[in-house]
Amino acid sequence: MNETLFSQIQRLLERTYTQVGINLEDCIIDRARSVHLSKLAGASARELNEIARTFLRHAGDQLYVGIYYSRWLIDQLERHDPRSGLSDFNIRSLIVFVEELNHALHAALQFKNGQRRIASEEFARDLELQAQVDTYLVLLLFVAFFRKTQRVSRTDRRWLRFHLFSRQCPDAFRDENLRGRYLE
Repeated sequence: MNETLFSQIQRLLERTYTQVGINLEDCIIDRARSVHLSKLAGASARELNEIARTFLRHAGDQLYVGIYYSRWLIDQLERHDPRSGLSDFNIRSLIVFVEELNHALHAALQFKNGQRRIASEEFARDLELQAQVDTYLVLLLFVAFFRKTQRVSRTDRRWLRFHLFSRQCPDAFRDENLRGRYLE
């Protein structure tokens, strides 16, 4: 059986940190569930990306995770599979894909280590910052894999940084917390 892009990236991140103990692919939800959870999340959730989202909730000693990827995003990644090479056609889709998986993984790891304030702004900011770091790592590894020398050039790094950091527009958010979170 062929491994999915999701399971390959989860395994890579778990090798970097530690195993989370669950298959996060089991946490993927459909559009209807995403719409429902977005309504429950409140007004600021309406400003977040509808292409992909991670939902977190805890009750008692349980963490509930939902990861949503839009049909459009999945189609883009299937049409331009990053496992065949990175390009301007798939880099943004891969970034979004990795960030959401990363949010779920680190939320689960933090929860496992006793962190229960998953609804706090500080927790959300930490997840965003960690996702940026880890996504850059994943992108570097993808680029290196496709280079004969396995070395990443200065041009490659500049291209990755542009897509990961420079293209963001935190000023597009009306909600002050969201603006601040994505400015960091």
